[in-house]
Amino acid sequence: MARPQWTVPAHQVLRVGPDFRLGDLDHRATPGWGAGRTAAKERMAAAGDELSDLQERLFAHGRTGGSRSVLLVLQGMDTSGKGGIVRHVIGMVDPQGVQHRSFGVPTDEEKAHDFLWRIRRALPRPGMIGVFDRSQYEDVLVPRVHETVPAEIWEERYERIVDFEREVVASGTTIVKVVLAISPEEQRERLAARLDRPDKHWKYDPGDLDERLLRPRYAEAYQAVLDRTSTDLAPWHAVPADRKWYARLAVSELLLHGLEELRLEWPAANFDVEAEKARLAAQPW
Repeated sequence: MARPQWTVPAHQVLRVGPDFRLGDLDHRATPGWGAGRTAAKERMAAAGDELSDLQERLFAHGRTGGSRSVLLVLQGMDTSGKGGIVRHVIGMVDPQGVQHRSFGVPTDEEKAHDFLWRIRRALPRPGMIGVFDRSQYEDVLVPRVHETVPAEIWEERYERIVDFEREVVASGTTIVKVVLAISPEEQRERLAARLDRPDKHWKYDPGDLDERLLRPRYAEAYQAVLDRTSTDLAPWHAVPADRKWYARLAVSELLLHGLEELRLEWPAANFDVEAEKARLAAQPW
């Protein structure tokens, strides 16, 4: 039986274009995928095998002098599924080849530097897959919504982020940017589940409800981010996230595409293979 396939590749159907409006997104839709949840699990398992192989090739290149890396940027409101993506998608590859970093409220040390300082320090090394749970975009979104700094400060950050990402790509890093879009109804259900289950209380923050009331302002802020920072070098992908299985499938495909585009072969041996075989065969044990 043929393996389930996307009707339109995820990197095409989910890419944010110039006319994209976040407010028009159907949060329960499954763009490009019509085969259902069970088939999605089958496809994701296959994608996991491919991800594992390509990640090992990337890691091998990093160990032998290569300069390439991949950075997955995850943005989204609270409960949108960023942590689940890390567990279920990134969990399919070898952890020694992953650099994962979450960005919350800046520390005192981070505040003493430029807003990109902490981001630069967390960029993936050659051969690595980097994962940002929130990112440099927090330094545009939060100040805009909460008015913590003058508008002229966060306004100039859009262009600075675009320049920064251009520099990162030029250095050999492929950037895969994902915004996980969740409906207010689904968010309410997920927050309620965290309150109902003692094993989920550690995930709950009373401040999440305060942030939830600011959803209209966050929607405007996210739209501005998509409008001003989705570029050919580092495009945004908007993933409907009410169906967790679809969001995880979609991100696995986006990451897989990013790795495939590197077109990496296994590094050539820097030693005489036949000579080493002969040496091994000649050893007494």
